[in-house]
Amino acid sequence: LVLFLAFWSLADGGKLLVVPQDGSHWLSMRMVLEKLWEKGHEIVAVVPDAALLLKSSQSFTIKTYSVPYTQEFVDHYYQELGEKSFELTLSVLLSNITEMTNLFSAACRHLLYDKELMRYLQDSKFDAIMMDPVLPCGPILAEYLSLPSVYFMRGLPCTLDYKAAQCPSPVSYVPRTFSSSSDHMTFPQRVKNFLIRLSEPLLCHLFYLNYESLASEFLQRDVTVQELFSRASVWLMRYDFVFEYPRPIMPNMVYIGGINCQQKKPLSKEFEAMVNASGEHGVVVFSLGSMVSEIPMKKAMEIAKALGTVPQTVLWRYTGQAPPNLPKNVKLVKWLPQNDLLAHPKTRAFITHGGSHGVYEGICNAVPMVLMPLFGDQMDNAKRVESRGAGLTLNILEMTSDDISTALKAVINDKKYKENIQRLSDLHLDRPIHPLDLAVHWVEFVMRHKGAPHLRPAAHDLNWVQYHSLDVIAFLAAVVLLSLFISFKCCLCCCRRCFCKKGRTRKPTKAKSH
Repeated sequence: LVLFLAFWSLADGGKLLVVPQDGSHWLSMRMVLEKLWEKGHEIVAVVPDAALLLKSSQSFTIKTYSVPYTQEFVDHYYQELGEKSFELTLSVLLSNITEMTNLFSAACRHLLYDKELMRYLQDSKFDAIMMDPVLPCGPILAEYLSLPSVYFMRGLPCTLDYKAAQCPSPVSYVPRTFSSSSDHMTFPQRVKNFLIRLSEPLLCHLFYLNYESLASEFLQRDVTVQELFSRASVWLMRYDFVFEYPRPIMPNMVYIGGINCQQKKPLSKEFEAMVNASGEHGVVVFSLGSMVSEIPMKKAMEIAKALGTVPQTVLWRYTGQAPPNLPKNVKLVKWLPQNDLLAHPKTRAFITHGGSHGVYEGICNAVPMVLMPLFGDQMDNAKRVESRGAGLTLNILEMTSDDISTALKAVINDKKYKENIQRLSDLHLDRPIHPLDLAVHWVEFVMRHKGAPHLRPAAHDLNWVQYHSLDVIAFLAAVVLLSLFISFKCCLCCCRRCFCKKGRTRKPTKAKSH
């Protein structure tokens, strides 16, 4: 009976192609895929043969393709990326972006021109494709295979996600990426927001230039990246309005922020002993994410000095060389069960880089935060937490040990931070369905119905002039001007006739001669 039910489940399930993005993006997507696999769907993930976190899985099929770099290069690249974040300048930032786009666009080219793999994908008859489109190899593949697509993502550079979905984004109250502003902006902030908006088309063009040329070459027609993104059936976005600022969204945009928040699991004996040994002071959880394993020694020593000023035990996930001034209350660990530690009642604060996974775990478990954003969307995430009164942000390049100590003591001892994060947690958890179940539903929806065309707005079929009704405004303006002109001419004609008639009827009187 069990075997029969298992075969029946597989027969009833669909077939999903997955193009994931390496790094922390993969962690929450994998949860959705495992849930889909449990429900009987066949999952095929296409991944490079050299990756950071994209590994083999027992839950779904992995198809690898060769890339022009080795596993050693990938490990070194991500380690160096984390280290450079502590000495970031504009030139280093531009260099990192250029290197990243060149690297991953080359990998995408190897995937698209792998004839054997592409033949397998064409013959497999998938129901849909799911991807993280931040580096848009997946959208190119979806266009080539003519598959309905589900985007699973945190956001795109230059707010290209909202532009591609034809979603209104008024610059008056919707802060742009990297603006570090809230939705309540002063006049100078609105000027800055407006200027960022003007620069976005150029920045996006430069960021996606390699992919745009690759897409046009592979699809054998001119195509823009925004056009590819606009083909998405459903956008699963790791946002939540408890954390994100209120703004318009489209019917096919589904917010699933907090999808990575899981039920608390019992701590291992090792971590349980550390937590219990902290006594009444409790613990502080410190992690800068999966991509930062080592930081410059000078900065590490400043951090260690600051951590020694609090009575709490600090559990610091760190795999680099231990700073020589490491205080007794700091425990270095190569890995820690972050969500389970944050859920522990003895956890007093969370020091984080501001990645979306960590921020949502902090919100779910109501732990006030000290944020040290490094790159990407982390600056904007930190601004959102700080604007909600749930934490404090430090500049990773300029912070001193005193700054770290002051911020950490504030979020631990000032009750307002705990009260504010508790309020956010209560709001976030008060929902009719868990974000993971919501994401699974919409993936299955697209698989069952071969897309979601009824959610696609007609704005996609309008050009820029039609979308902004400039033709209508021009037509109405012409009608008004023509009406005024005709009215003026009529009035002028009437006046002339009236005055001319009076002139003709009024004859000059001759003087009488005597």
